[in-house]
Amino acid sequence: MTRGARAPTVRDVNLRELPPVSRTGQWPRSLRAVGLLALGVVFVSILTVDPRPGLSGDGPLVALGLALMVVGIGGTITRRHMPAGWRLAALVLAAVGTCLVTALQPQSAAYAGIYYVVVVAGMRYEGAVGVAIAGVTLVAESVIIAFTNEHAAGVIPGLWFSVIPWFLVMRLVRRLLERGREAEALVEELRESRAANAEAAALAERGRLARDMHDVLAHSLSALALQLEGARLLARDRDADPEVVAAIERAHHLAAGGLTEARQAIAALRGDELPGPERLPALVDAFGEHAAPDCAFTVTGAPRELPSDARLALYRTAQEALTNVRRHSAADRVDVRLDYAADGTTLTVQDHGPGAPVAVGARAGGGYGLTGMRERAELLGGRLSAGPTADGFRVELWLPA
Repeated sequence: MTRGARAPTVRDVNLRELPPVSRTGQWPRSLRAVGLLALGVVFVSILTVDPRPGLSGDGPLVALGLALMVVGIGGTITRRHMPAGWRLAALVLAAVGTCLVTALQPQSAAYAGIYYVVVVAGMRYEGAVGVAIAGVTLVAESVIIAFTNEHAAGVIPGLWFSVIPWFLVMRLVRRLLERGREAEALVEELRESRAANAEAAALAERGRLARDMHDVLAHSLSALALQLEGARLLARDRDADPEVVAAIERAHHLAAGGLTEARQAIAALRGDELPGPERLPALVDAFGEHAAPDCAFTVTGAPRELPSDARLALYRTAQEALTNVRRHSAADRVDVRLDYAADGTTLTVQDHGPGAPVAVGARAGGGYGLTGMRERAELLGGRLSAGPTADGFRVELWLPA
């Protein structure tokens, strides 16, 4: 069911007319085969018993009755979508044709068409509609037999006692199918309700986390940024060592950047658009402004739209890798490459120059670092590799297309 679509209710399945197929999409093959075989026997009997369909005598009327039966039966068993009134009219045509041929060919099996009419009326139409169609057809057949059959006194009761049970059985089958559809509708409603409850619980939890981050982390970072800015101004006024002023400025930029990232995380938790590859140039520029090594960003291949989880994974991996370079490496150059290939998207962050390799485990301060990024990649069906190179360290993330 598509998002936003209304789940079927019990009222929706209590229709005036049931579909011409079963719950599985078609009638059981054995039942269809038996029905088609019986209809075939009826038609063969009509074509072989006198008076046969033709252009002389009663032939035209027999041909008309046969045509009405064929059109009526074809209109009721077709799987194509048709208005309910058309199917009802087709069933009436089948009943009229059955009565007409029975009157003209008392010795043929045309009277068996009443079984088809009664079965369909009992199965497809509830209330007075089904009873009226079956009842009128049965009475008409009885009248015709009374005038055309020498043994009508015995044939008519046998016809009634054989046709009425079929009608009642089909009514029972109809009710069973209705109950099955009602059960399916209730199950679907329950499934939709559970999904809605789970989504509501997730949204509530995300809202709680967003409030906690805003009240604790964002406020703390904001206060830290203000304190560092005050320390920077105080150091300048007191003619402090330029290296001390520069260190305080870098700390202030880091605190401001952390505050921005915290606000972005809060916005993501509240359902705002998540960061993605389009923010990588700004991330690289910010790294170049607040860190010593030069940082270059290149894109190869034709950019394409990525799922939200993949977009976020690319951004967070680049962010984590650049943060580790700034904290742990003494590199003099960093290359960030984003490659769009047919089989997937690859992000590479590689630093060049002296310095200790970037740790792949937990970052300083107790975070998860690239280990968390690796787990995120595996959940998306991708992979993340990180390790030293001849002149530095490289982090590579691949996500499938």
